[in-house]
Amino acid sequence: MPLNYSKWDQLELSDDSDIEGHPNVDKRSLIRWKQRDIHEKREARKLRIAALQAEIACNDVLAPRLRRIRERLTGEADADESRTTEWAEDSEDVRTLSGLPLFQHLVERLQTSPSSAKPPTNAKDQVTYDGMVLSLLLQIHDETKVLPTDEQEKAILSCLDRHISQLLEHTKQLEKELETEVREQKKHITSEDIKEGWENKYVPPKPAPPPIKGASSEAPKKKKTTTTTTTAYEVLNPGASSSATAQPTAPTSPAEANVDEDDDDEELPELTPALTQFSHLPLGDYEGSFSFIQQNREVFVPGASDALLVAAFRAQMDGKAKYAKQCVHQSLLLQYCDKLGKDGVRVFFQKMIGGDKRAIPVFEKDVEDTYAHVVRRAEAAASSSEATHKEQIQLVPENPNATLSLNVPDGPPPDDLRLEGPGTEGLNVEEVRRALTMRWQVFESFPEPLKVALKEGTLEAVNKVLGGMEVAEAEDVVSKLDMTGIMNFAEGGIRDETANVVEAAEADGDGGGD
Repeated sequence: MPLNYSKWDQLELSDDSDIEGHPNVDKRSLIRWKQRDIHEKREARKLRIAALQAEIACNDVLAPRLRRIRERLTGEADADESRTTEWAEDSEDVRTLSGLPLFQHLVERLQTSPSSAKPPTNAKDQVTYDGMVLSLLLQIHDETKVLPTDEQEKAILSCLDRHISQLLEHTKQLEKELETEVREQKKHITSEDIKEGWENKYVPPKPAPPPIKGASSEAPKKKKTTTTTTTAYEVLNPGASSSATAQPTAPTSPAEANVDEDDDDEELPELTPALTQFSHLPLGDYEGSFSFIQQNREVFVPGASDALLVAAFRAQMDGKAKYAKQCVHQSLLLQYCDKLGKDGVRVFFQKMIGGDKRAIPVFEKDVEDTYAHVVRRAEAAASSSEATHKEQIQLVPENPNATLSLNVPDGPPPDDLRLEGPGTEGLNVEEVRRALTMRWQVFESFPEPLKVALKEGTLEAVNKVLGGMEVAEAEDVVSKLDMTGIMNFAEGGIRDETANVVEAAEADGDGGGD
């Protein structure tokens, strides 16, 4: 079938290779000027077409109104038409008018109460239809007022006929000009002529959601294999052990020694926002779980079941037993769907929602057994974490043979406090009273086990209480003991040597060697 390329003849190109210009002007400038000229003419043509269409629409409104005015002046207007057109608001007395009185009434009404209807254009200070009609009637009045009264009515009708015919002829001229402009516009293909030829309704399916981050791959990891080259020696007496020469073995490379180290660095799978919502569904709500999986494809992906089991273990460690069991339930639910094959989701939920008496007990027993295993693992992890070493604050005497003396107050200072003995001459009684009062208040703020240990007077009892405290709390207690003088660390024979035990042991070892 021959192809018709005639439509491409209407293309208007601004970079035609055949363009010729002045030799002193480069071709690029000529192309840009021609392109700008094409766009300017195209825009001017569009504005001209819009103006012609607006003027023709306005004349189509004015011409019928002028004809109706002429019919009213001659009394040829239909009474029913007078009630449905712009004369509907006139009274019965006005409707009976005709000739020159009616003409004068129309001029007066258009001057006093004109309508706001006007052509739909964006022109500033657009004149209304009533304003245009009033301007024409005033023009006719100026032409006929010099005539005698009996001739004015005939002159008014003659002027109206002349203006109506001129308006119709002008409208026909505008229509011809509009047709010419539209024909010229259609001669060239522009971007505005581009239209949708056909539409493809095909929507590609959504891609499969990615697996859970940190999920273990189902394919087993390939183990690294090594090839060693050995040399065999032929001997006369192979049975004798003394004659056998030990064969050299190839050294193990660091890469071979660390084959299984990658398994320890695997990241645990975490719950996604969709899996978090899925894990909070109640136990036994198979319809809700089935609907959730249908609406959220990212739930049924590799690693989702493992992420739910990790969340169950953490919830059990935090004491959230109910939520832990829900996570186990939803994890096994996904495992069963995966093991039942390609259509496993539909098969599993069809049995569970239908109340299969063989499938439901098996699944519920598996949930209980798996949850019990999670509980045991959580208890073992909790006990092992409690058995780990806890950082403590311990006090060590400078001299192991020294006896510990503590200034434990028995109560607040008495009212008649007296200072006696050597060294008390320069002391102020009130300052001593304040110091003793502060010591008693600090002692009373200590917990009861610490007060009992201080009254007992042994360093072992104090260290036992300090070992059960947090490091920050124990440091605060030691600071208060030093500040109040209950236990003096500066020169009273007691100091904190928790960090210096190893250094002291090394020093003793060096001295023994000498």
